[in-house]
Amino acid sequence: MSMTRRMTGMNKLKVITVGNSVGVVLPKEVLERLRVSKGDVLYLSETTTGVELTPYNSEFAAQMDVAERVMHQHRDALRRLAQK
Repeated sequence: MSMTRRMTGMNKLKVITVGNSVGVVLPKEVLERLRVSKGDVLYLSETTTGVELTPYNSEFAAQMDVAERVMHQHRDALRRLAQK
């Protein structure tokens, strides 16, 4: 499967032993689609339709949105503090 083609249907994942734990093997096509490689972090979220695997941390993104709003609202005070 190439990057230009969307994944269709189910992808079969094999559960394997990793030390004292278990893990799943992701096919190369899935890794390419997620744009991740060995050592990257993935996030697993439960949704109304099942589970979602993503390299995107939605909780962190929401926290950053709040931080950006606060910094925008108080930009003059933050600018003065940065000058000291």
